Amino acid sequence: MPRFTIPLLLALAGLILFGQGAYIHAKAAFAPVLLERAFKQTIATGRETKPWTWADTWPVARIEVKRLNASAIVLAGSSGQALAFGPGHVELTAEAGERGVAVSSAHRDTHFRFLKDVAVGDEIEITRSDGKRFRYRTDAMSIVRFDASGIDPLTDRYELVLSTCWPFDALTGGPERYLVHATMIEPE
Repeated sequence: MPRFTIPLLLALAGLILFGQGAYIHAKAAFAPVLLERAFKQTIATGRETKPWTWADTWPVARIEVKRLNASAIVLAGSSGQALAFGPGHVELTAEAGERGVAVSSAHRDTHFRFLKDVAVGDEIEITRSDGKRFRYRTDAMSIVRFDASGIDPLTDRYELVLSTCWPFDALTGGPERYLVHATMIEPE
């Protein structure tokens, strides 16, 4: 019997590791469905709706760049847990449609992968969790250090900044961020 113990334990360990990997991929595939459902429910009820009971965040907006057929649900806060599932609305920045700069951040290799294809003049539509829609026109892109963004939170304008790590093809994180700057056109 001891001769089968080690292979059996190795097989069991392999199954556990395989199961954990499958669970992570299933969560990544199922999360957008839950986020979309929570966002629609938030708009319909006017109450913050978590995508799953143990979530520490909830949907606050949807970002769309129709020219690129790109869309992402924005979550409250920019913690690592929130950014694992979607872009996060950076704390203490304006909400979309409000005076000031609304800032959302996401990972360059997942939810904000499309930012590399955004061009000056592209329209970015934001739908907030209260159902209000706002259109922004892309003005510029910039590359900055994470601690020197140059974003003026006290501006009198209605601005949007989408932020992700730079460069897009890097394998590890670095100090630089890619920013897409946009100015509100008109509320719908």
